[in-house]
Amino acid sequence: MGDRLPGTLRAVADVGLGVVVAAALVVQAAAVAASWGGGYWLAGGLAGVVVCAIALVRRRLRTWGTVAGLAVAAVAIIVARAAELPSEPGPAVALGLSVLVGSSIRALPALPAAAAAAGGFAVVAGTWLADPPPTSGVAGVTVLNGAGWTAALAVGLGLRLLDARRRAVADSVRRDERMRLARELHDVAAHHLTGIILQAQAAQLVTRRQPGYLDGPLADVQRALAGIEAAGSGGLAAMRRVVGLLRDAEDADPTTSEPEQLSVLVERFEQQGPAVRLRVPDGRTAWPPEVAGTVYRVVQESLTNIARHAPEARSVTVDVDEDHQVVTVAVADDGPPAPHRHHGGYGLIGMRERVEALGGTLCAGPRPDAGWAVRATLPVPARVRR
Repeated sequence: MGDRLPGTLRAVADVGLGVVVAAALVVQAAAVAASWGGGYWLAGGLAGVVVCAIALVRRRLRTWGTVAGLAVAAVAIIVARAAELPSEPGPAVALGLSVLVGSSIRALPALPAAAAAAGGFAVVAGTWLADPPPTSGVAGVTVLNGAGWTAALAVGLGLRLLDARRRAVADSVRRDERMRLARELHDVAAHHLTGIILQAQAAQLVTRRQPGYLDGPLADVQRALAGIEAAGSGGLAAMRRVVGLLRDAEDADPTTSEPEQLSVLVERFEQQGPAVRLRVPDGRTAWPPEVAGTVYRVVQESLTNIARHAPEARSVTVDVDEDHQVVTVAVADDGPPAPHRHHGGYGLIGMRERVEALGGTLCAGPRPDAGWAVRATLPVPARVRR
């Protein structure tokens, strides 16, 4: 059921499941041969091989694999009852069904997941009906399959809820990052709109000093300038009303729009962390505030992740470069490999959301030799370059 595991751990989990399956088949065959003799173990062993093989490839056949496993178990129950063979499903089939049902409960939509759980319960009920209990208690096969179904239900639901919580937190991080970017863009747009309004008002004052401004061409200019002022004021007020909904009492983070402030960030990091080699472009062109602010955020989040996940790193490099209207930010450390860093994090989700909102790309992963690297590219609109 480790569908959310990284590739290596997923392969290890599948190998471990294969070993457990093989052990279950051997134990089942030995137990049946010892108590029944002959080849009575063949039918149950074949059913176990089929169901467990389906369980091992469950990610490719999520829905139909579960249906096939439940069908094989149902056929095994009927055949065992009709041919007077050992009761089914045996341990191997019960194990395979537990994996299939639990995986479906975790990963499938609500209705198919509920159907998989109901199918597993139907198999348990069929086992109980086909193998009448002794005078007291419940037959061992029914107990075995009931325990397997209960475990599948508990683990599948638990992992499903955990996945839902992770998605909710990731969505919240994305939403918060969008709001932060919207607030920053509001501040920038308000600044420019205010400048437009002031320019229109100043131009109106100039035209009013000219003779005959009430009629003729100057009157048309006066009306146009008044329209510009009204439109700008209305747009500024509307934007403030909308974006004001995004602000709260704790909205105290300043908008960082100048890459030179990266040096302050780096100095603060070096007080408790390794040395940082910072390189920023010389003689750069003007960047839009949203681009400069995103550069700062990427470096800030990357340094935070290094302090949190790679405390043994000895050096860090921060390279900010600009080439052909593209700003590139690269942050790398030489910390030892840490498996938990491969899982990503919510900070990385927020960075990616901000970068992609501006039309850029972001990638993060282990370096070939050692350490971790984050690289973001951001387009710079040509119209703002000077």
